[in-house]
Amino acid sequence: MSAPMASTARGVTRVLLLADAPVLRRGLVSMINETAGMQSVGTPGEIRRALTLVETARPDAVVVELGAGRAATLNACRDLRRRFPRVSIVALATSEDPAVVNEALAAGIRGYLMINTSPTLLGWAILAARAGRVVVDPQIRRVEPSAVPVNKPFTPEVPLTRRESDVLDELLQGQSNRQIGRNLFISEDTVKSHVKAILRKLGARDRAHAVSLVLSSRNPAACTCGAHNLSAAVEA
Repeated sequence: MSAPMASTARGVTRVLLLADAPVLRRGLVSMINETAGMQSVGTPGEIRRALTLVETARPDAVVVELGAGRAATLNACRDLRRRFPRVSIVALATSEDPAVVNEALAAGIRGYLMINTSPTLLGWAILAARAGRVVVDPQIRRVEPSAVPVNKPFTPEVPLTRRESDVLDELLQGQSNRQIGRNLFISEDTVKSHVKAILRKLGARDRAHAVSLVLSSRNPAACTCGAHNLSAAVEA
Protein backbone atom coordinates (compact mmCIF):
# COMPACT_ATOMS: atom_id res chain seq x y z
CA MET A 1 0.00 0.00 0.00
CA SER A 2 1.28 3.45 -0.88
CA ALA A 3 2.14 6.09 1.70
CA PRO A 4 -0.67 8.57 2.51
CA MET A 5 -1.26 11.26 -0.06
CA ALA A 6 -0.31 14.80 0.93
CA SER A 7 -0.69 18.26 -0.58
CA THR A 8 2.53 20.03 -1.44
CA ALA A 9 1.10 23.29 -0.11
CA ARG A 10 -0.96 23.63 3.04
CA GLY A 11 -4.62 24.24 2.26
CA VAL A 12 -4.35 23.25 -1.42
CA THR A 13 -6.36 20.27 -2.64
CA ARG A 14 -4.57 18.53 -5.50
CA VAL A 15 -6.97 17.04 -8.05
CA LEU A 16 -6.25 14.50 -10.81
CA LEU A 17 -8.75 14.59 -13.69
CA LEU A 18 -9.62 11.44 -15.62
CA ALA A 19 -11.81 12.04 -18.69
CA ASP A 20 -11.81 10.65 -22.23
CA ALA A 21 -12.83 13.74 -24.21
CA PRO A 22 -10.14 16.46 -24.57
CA VAL A 23 -12.82 19.19 -24.42
CA LEU A 24 -14.11 17.85 -21.10
CA ARG A 25 -10.57 17.57 -19.73
CA ARG A 26 -9.83 21.19 -20.60
CA GLY A 27 -13.09 22.31 -19.05
CA LEU A 28 -12.40 20.42 -15.84
CA VAL A 29 -8.89 21.85 -15.61
CA SER A 30 -10.37 25.36 -15.78
CA MET A 31 -13.08 24.53 -13.23
CA ILE A 32 -10.58 23.14 -10.72
CA ASN A 33 -7.87 25.77 -11.18
CA GLU A 34 -10.40 28.60 -10.89
CA THR A 35 -11.76 27.20 -7.60
CA ALA A 36 -10.03 28.66 -4.57
CA GLY A 37 -7.84 26.16 -2.76
CA MET A 38 -7.75 23.60 -5.58
CA GLN A 39 -5.16 22.71 -8.20
CA SER A 40 -5.20 20.37 -11.17
CA VAL A 41 -2.17 18.06 -11.12
CA GLY A 42 -2.73 15.89 -14.18
CA THR A 43 -5.18 14.75 -16.87
CA PRO A 44 -4.39 11.23 -18.08
CA GLY A 45 -6.36 10.46 -21.21
CA GLU A 46 -6.33 6.70 -20.63
CA ILE A 47 -7.52 4.77 -17.59
CA ARG A 48 -4.46 2.54 -17.47
CA ARG A 49 -2.26 5.63 -17.01
CA ALA A 50 -4.32 6.92 -14.10
CA LEU A 51 -2.89 4.67 -11.39
CA THR A 52 0.67 5.41 -12.43
CA LEU A 53 -0.01 9.14 -12.44
CA VAL A 54 -1.69 8.96 -9.02
CA GLU A 55 1.54 7.48 -7.66
CA THR A 56 3.68 10.25 -9.16
CA ALA A 57 1.38 13.29 -8.95
CA ARG A 58 0.17 12.47 -5.39
CA PRO A 59 -3.33 13.98 -5.65
CA ASP A 60 -5.77 14.36 -2.77
CA ALA A 61 -8.74 13.62 -5.02
CA VAL A 62 -9.50 12.13 -8.43
CA VAL A 63 -12.39 13.28 -10.62
CA VAL A 64 -13.44 10.60 -13.13
CA GLU A 65 -15.79 10.68 -16.10
CA LEU A 66 -18.32 7.87 -15.72
CA GLY A 67 -19.96 7.41 -19.10
CA ALA A 68 -19.10 4.98 -21.86
CA GLY A 69 -16.85 2.20 -20.63
CA ARG A 70 -18.30 2.44 -17.14
CA ALA A 71 -17.22 -1.07 -16.13
CA ALA A 72 -13.55 -0.39 -16.87
CA THR A 73 -13.69 2.95 -15.06
CA LEU A 74 -15.29 1.39 -11.97
CA ASN A 75 -12.66 -1.34 -11.94
CA ALA A 76 -9.99 1.35 -12.00
CA CYS A 77 -11.76 3.12 -9.12
CA ARG A 78 -11.79 -0.09 -7.07
CA ASP A 79 -8.09 -0.55 -7.70
CA LEU A 80 -7.46 3.08 -6.84
CA ARG A 81 -9.33 2.77 -3.54
CA ARG A 82 -7.44 -0.41 -2.67
CA ARG A 83 -3.99 1.01 -3.39
CA PHE A 84 -4.55 4.62 -2.31
CA PRO A 85 -7.35 4.62 0.30
CA ARG A 86 -6.75 8.26 1.25
CA VAL A 87 -7.47 9.51 -2.27
CA SER A 88 -11.09 10.63 -2.64
CA ILE A 89 -12.96 9.84 -5.86
CA VAL A 90 -15.70 11.98 -7.39
CA ALA A 91 -17.50 10.85 -10.56
CA LEU A 92 -19.06 13.01 -13.27
CA ALA A 93 -21.72 10.75 -14.76
CA THR A 94 -24.26 10.64 -17.56
CA SER A 95 -26.71 8.24 -15.88
CA GLU A 96 -29.33 9.12 -13.26
CA ASP A 97 -30.21 5.44 -12.76
CA PRO A 98 -30.11 4.70 -8.99
CA ALA A 99 -28.67 1.25 -9.74
CA VAL A 100 -25.71 2.88 -11.47
CA VAL A 101 -25.29 5.30 -8.56
CA ASN A 102 -25.28 2.40 -6.10
CA GLU A 103 -22.73 0.51 -8.20
CA ALA A 104 -20.47 3.57 -8.24
CA LEU A 105 -20.72 4.07 -4.47
CA ALA A 106 -19.98 0.40 -3.90
CA ALA A 107 -16.83 0.82 -6.02
CA GLY A 108 -15.54 3.48 -3.62
CA ILE A 109 -16.77 6.63 -5.34
CA ARG A 110 -17.85 9.19 -2.74
CA GLY A 111 -19.19 11.94 -5.00
CA TYR A 112 -21.65 11.16 -7.81
CA LEU A 113 -22.51 14.25 -9.87
CA MET A 114 -24.13 14.72 -13.25
CA ILE A 115 -21.71 15.75 -15.96
CA ASN A 116 -23.38 19.18 -16.30
CA THR A 117 -22.61 20.05 -12.67
CA SER A 118 -21.56 23.54 -11.59
CA PRO A 119 -18.00 24.41 -10.54
CA THR A 120 -19.22 25.14 -7.00
CA LEU A 121 -20.98 21.80 -6.55
CA LEU A 122 -17.94 19.98 -7.91
CA GLY A 123 -15.66 21.80 -5.48
CA TRP A 124 -17.94 21.09 -2.53
CA ALA A 125 -18.27 17.43 -3.51
CA ILE A 126 -14.49 17.09 -3.51
CA LEU A 127 -14.26 18.70 -0.06
CA ALA A 128 -17.07 16.51 1.28
CA ALA A 129 -15.49 13.35 -0.14
CA ARG A 130 -12.19 14.24 1.52
CA ALA A 131 -14.10 14.67 4.79
CA GLY A 132 -15.44 11.12 4.44
CA ARG A 133 -18.94 12.09 3.35
CA VAL A 134 -21.00 11.07 0.34
CA VAL A 135 -22.49 13.56 -2.12
CA VAL A 136 -25.14 12.56 -4.67
CA ASP A 137 -26.29 15.10 -7.24
CA PRO A 138 -29.69 16.63 -6.33
CA GLN A 139 -30.85 15.95 -9.90
CA ILE A 140 -30.98 12.25 -9.01
CA ARG A 141 -34.26 11.32 -7.37
CA ARG A 142 -33.37 8.31 -5.24
CA VAL A 143 -30.46 6.18 -4.07
CA GLU A 144 -30.84 2.94 -2.15
CA PRO A 145 -29.76 3.68 1.46
CA SER A 146 -28.03 0.33 1.84
CA ALA A 147 -25.37 1.34 -0.68
CA VAL A 148 -24.42 4.57 1.10
CA PRO A 149 -22.19 4.63 4.17
CA VAL A 150 -24.04 6.12 7.13
CA ASN A 151 -22.48 9.26 8.60
CA LYS A 152 -23.24 10.85 11.95
CA PRO A 153 -25.26 14.06 11.39
CA PHE A 154 -23.38 17.23 12.14
CA THR A 155 -25.02 19.39 14.81
CA PRO A 156 -23.42 22.63 16.07
CA GLU A 157 -22.95 22.91 19.83
CA VAL A 158 -24.49 26.40 19.74
CA PRO A 159 -27.77 26.31 17.74
CA LEU A 160 -28.18 28.65 14.80
CA THR A 161 -30.82 31.32 14.99
CA ARG A 162 -33.69 31.22 12.53
CA ARG A 163 -32.12 33.97 10.41
CA GLU A 164 -28.72 32.25 10.49
CA SER A 165 -30.42 29.07 9.30
CA ASP A 166 -31.96 31.04 6.44
CA VAL A 167 -28.54 32.39 5.49
CA LEU A 168 -27.02 28.90 5.72
CA ASP A 169 -29.69 27.59 3.34
CA GLU A 170 -28.65 30.28 0.88
CA LEU A 171 -24.98 29.35 1.30
CA LEU A 172 -25.85 25.75 0.45
CA GLN A 173 -27.34 27.05 -2.80
CA GLY A 174 -24.03 28.78 -3.62
CA GLN A 175 -25.40 32.31 -3.31
CA SER A 176 -23.12 35.32 -2.84
CA ASN A 177 -23.55 37.74 0.07
CA ARG A 178 -25.17 40.26 -2.24
CA GLN A 179 -27.68 37.75 -3.59
CA ILE A 180 -28.44 36.44 -0.11
CA GLY A 181 -29.23 39.99 0.98
CA ARG A 182 -31.60 40.41 -1.94
CA ASN A 183 -33.29 37.08 -1.32
CA LEU A 184 -33.76 37.68 2.40
CA PHE A 185 -34.34 41.46 2.18
CA ILE A 186 -31.42 42.32 4.44
CA SER A 187 -28.27 44.36 3.90
CA GLU A 188 -25.04 42.83 2.66
CA ASP A 189 -23.30 43.88 5.90
CA THR A 190 -25.97 42.01 7.88
CA VAL A 191 -25.38 38.94 5.72
CA LYS A 192 -21.65 39.13 6.45
CA SER A 193 -22.37 39.28 10.19
CA HIS A 194 -24.61 36.22 9.96
CA VAL A 195 -21.98 34.34 7.93
CA LYS A 196 -19.33 35.10 10.57
CA ALA A 197 -21.66 33.83 13.29
CA ILE A 198 -22.40 30.66 11.30
CA LEU A 199 -18.70 29.94 10.78
CA ARG A 200 -18.02 30.48 14.48
CA LYS A 201 -20.85 28.20 15.61
CA LEU A 202 -19.95 25.46 13.14
CA GLY A 203 -16.23 25.74 13.88
CA ALA A 204 -15.62 26.22 10.16
CA ARG A 205 -12.58 27.82 8.57
CA ASP A 206 -14.51 29.37 5.71
CA ARG A 207 -17.75 29.11 3.73
CA ALA A 208 -16.74 26.02 1.76
CA HIS A 209 -15.69 24.25 4.95
CA ALA A 210 -19.01 25.16 6.59
CA VAL A 211 -20.93 23.68 3.68
CA SER A 212 -18.79 20.55 3.80
CA LEU A 213 -19.54 20.14 7.51
CA VAL A 214 -23.30 20.36 7.13
CA LEU A 215 -23.71 18.39 3.90
CA SER A 216 -24.47 15.22 5.82
CA SER A 217 -26.72 16.87 8.44
CA ARG A 218 -29.58 17.33 5.99
CA ASN A 219 -29.59 13.60 5.18
CA PRO A 220 -27.09 11.37 7.00
CA ALA A 221 -27.44 8.55 4.47
CA ALA A 222 -26.67 10.51 1.33
CA CYS A 223 -25.60 14.12 1.14
CA THR A 224 -27.17 16.19 -1.60
CA CYS A 225 -26.68 19.83 -2.34
CA GLY A 226 -27.23 22.34 -5.11
CA ALA A 227 -25.00 25.18 -6.16
CA HIS A 228 -24.96 27.76 -8.91
CA ASN A 229 -22.53 30.60 -8.26
CA LEU A 230 -18.78 29.95 -8.09
CA SER A 231 -18.18 33.34 -6.46
CA ALA A 232 -19.97 32.19 -3.33
CA ALA A 233 -17.49 29.38 -2.80
CA VAL A 234 -14.48 31.68 -2.86
CA GLU A 235 -16.00 34.74 -1.25
CA ALA A 236 -14.66 35.50 2.19
